[in-house]
Order: sequence, then C-alpha cells, then structure tokens
Amino acid sequence: MKLYADTAGRRTFQVVVDLLFVVWLVAWVWIGLAVHDGTTALAAPGRQTDESATAMAGQLRDAGGRLDDVPLIGDEVATPFDKAADASDGLAEAGRSSVRAVERLALVLGLSIALIPILVVTAFYLPGRVRFVREATAGLRFIDSADDLDLFALRALTNQPMRVLARVSEDPAGDWRRRDPVVVARLAELELKDVGLRPRRMPSA
Repeated sequence: MKLYADTAGRRTFQVVVDLLFVVWLVAWVWIGLAVHDGTTALAAPGRQTDESATAMAGQLRDAGGRLDDVPLIGDEVATPFDKAADASDGLAEAGRSSVRAVERLALVLGLSIALIPILVVTAFYLPGRVRFVREATAGLRFIDSADDLDLFALRALTNQPMRVLARVSEDPAGDWRRRDPVVVARLAELELKDVGLRPRRMPSA
C-alpha cells in the first residue's frame, strides 16, 4: 500500500494535511469531552439531593423504629416518621432522575459537538485520500518497464488537457502510435505525476 506520493512537494503536502486532520480529530474529541464533563457537573445538585434525602430517610426510619417500641402509643408516634421517610425517598428519587437526565444531556451534547465537525471534514478529506492510495498502489505495479510507461502514456492522452499535450508534442497521439520513446516517456510522466508516482526508468531525450 502506498500512502504518500514520490514527489517531494506533494508528499510534504499530504503529510501536513494528514497531521492537520489528526490534530482536528483530537481537538474536537477533547472539546466534546470538555463539554460532556462541564455538563455533567450540572448534576452535582441532584447528587447532593439524592445523598441528603437518602440519609434523612434512613434517620427518620431509625427514629420511627425506636418510637414504635414505645408501649401503647408507639404505632401512632412512629407513623409520621415513616411518612416523612417515604417523602424523603421520593425526594431522593427525584434527585437521581435529574442526575440521569443531566448525564444523558451531557452525552448527547458531547457527541454532537465532537462528531458534527469531525464528520463534515472527514466527508471532504477521506474520499480523496482513499482514492489517491488506491490509484497510487495500483499504479506501482505498472512502472517497471517501457511497456508499462506506454499504458500511462495512453491514460495521459485520455485524461490530460489538450494544452498540456500540445507542450509534449505537435502530434502526441501519432507519436504514441509510433511508440516514440521520448514522447511516450513525457506523456507517462504527466500521468504518473497526477497519481503521485515517479517512473523507475525514464528514457532520455
């Protein structure tokens, strides 16, 4: 697999863009985590309510249990404590519900803030990068001989603009059919440059 071009300028550009892409990913993941943690901090009052109400319910039940042992009036005296303990349990559950809601919100916000810019940039960056790797990797198999250069020259006749072909030869198609080695090499070089490759052997003019 060929990840980077042979030509120094294009290879440097690809490395820089790849590094910027990685930095972009890391930055937005960090921002998403920061938003998640900041939003989660909003759940602190709910946790405190849960802890305080749970502790109060336990204390009220303990007090009611001790009063329940009082002869004759124990049940009547303990009943308000039991009801107050039930109310405290309800308050604790409300605190837990608010904590769960804040945690869900923190997860959604963190993921949204991180994923949206990451996906947008990836949608523009990744297809071109994958296309280069596929074409360059496939092209590596066809640069070993003059016959392979002929294949790239043919692609150049098909893909390159007319003004570019005119700089190679006054009759590039005819010279290609006559297998002129210099014209074939120059045409192949144009196409190889587009896919980020450099021929291993290039006939000299």
